[in-house]
Amino acid sequence: MTNIRNDVESFAAQFKALSNPHRLAMFRRLASCCPPGTSCSTEDAVRYSVGQLGADVDISASTLSHHLKELHRAGLVQMARKGQQVECWVAPQTLEQLAAFFSDLPAQPKMQGGNP
Repeated sequence: MTNIRNDVESFAAQFKALSNPHRLAMFRRLASCCPPGTSCSTEDAVRYSVGQLGADVDISASTLSHHLKELHRAGLVQMARKGQQVECWVAPQTLEQLAAFFSDLPAQPKMQGGNP
């Protein structure tokens, strides 16, 4: 029971982090390299520097840093310093866990007449 509760709380934190349009856009860009079910490993994951991620969004560097910190705190984005740059990537297991969350949802029964 505790494991299910921890999973629900973890997913809730991830969805909360993704509820911001800038964070969702950054996550999608980072996640586009490794679709679930592919053989992409953490070492193969496409990594972007913070500067590269910020080039496409119209926000300040401090706001960009805040958004990445929130994604990292929720366990969605991995970060590592490489020289003077900070690299960001999404671990393939993160995408697999999110895909499993949605694939494990029970099918909804069809409603008569199209109304819920």
